[in-house]
Amino acid sequence: MTRTLAAQALASRLPPLLVAAERVAATVAAGVHGRRRTGSGDSFWQFRRYQPGDAASAVDWRQSAKADRLFVRENEWAAAQTVWLWRDPSPSMDWASAAALPAKRERAELLLLALAALLLRGGERVALPASGIGPTSGAAALERLGTALAVEAVAATALPQPAGLPRHAEAVLLSDFLLPLEAVEAAVRALAAAGTVGHLLQVLDPAEETLPFSGRIRFAGLEDEGATVVRRAEDVRDAYRARLLAHRDGLAAIARAAGWSFAVHHTDASPQTALLALHARLGER
Repeated sequence: MTRTLAAQALASRLPPLLVAAERVAATVAAGVHGRRRTGSGDSFWQFRRYQPGDAASAVDWRQSAKADRLFVRENEWAAAQTVWLWRDPSPSMDWASAAALPAKRERAELLLLALAALLLRGGERVALPASGIGPTSGAAALERLGTALAVEAVAATALPQPAGLPRHAEAVLLSDFLLPLEAVEAAVRALAAAGTVGHLLQVLDPAEETLPFSGRIRFAGLEDEGATVVRRAEDVRDAYRARLLAHRDGLAAIARAAGWSFAVHHTDASPQTALLALHARLGER
């Protein structure tokens, strides 16, 4: 069987979302570099100026002689790292404002799997603590993650707890985060206290951003909140948007206080753009 036929046979067995994630990752992969950092690897990374406290054995005397100043040779850290991934399983994530748009859950899972594919390509490990999948790598890892997400039941939002992650872990959390700020702050503080470095990505439908409806609208809650009838949606639009922006500012402040990153993605925007930005934030660590 040729390589092309083998790839087609594999793709036919994978969930469509997993195939889409591979395509998104492949598109982004050409424009990113691995999460390079200094360490004990064998591959050369860069020269930097000597600083007080550096060991004399770290000085590259040949490079230093060329510039008449001391330079230290740094190698790339070769140890594989694990990124812990989580997406909100709550019913509110199953909403989309139009048939042409993906549900928030679908987009969150696409980004999660595409990010996993990108990290796996770079030789790192990924984990899905909510589904019981610990650090994993290799060719079959992405299919395991995709299968786990596909069979995971809808559940009330429960942000990851420190008990499920090792100390000094790195975690990516994808959700609409439309829950009380106090709950988000408590979870982030607990994770940060355990040394977790985190990245929050708020995934919203564009209608949740702009409230484009007009006239009498009945809003039905997806999580047992009941229904709310608004006689003229345009009359509450400004107040709604102000409240949403205040909520977002609160999320950003929570992330900033913990030393985490925070970003927003809308389901009508390019997943490649969001993936590239998220991968870059991980690279900064």
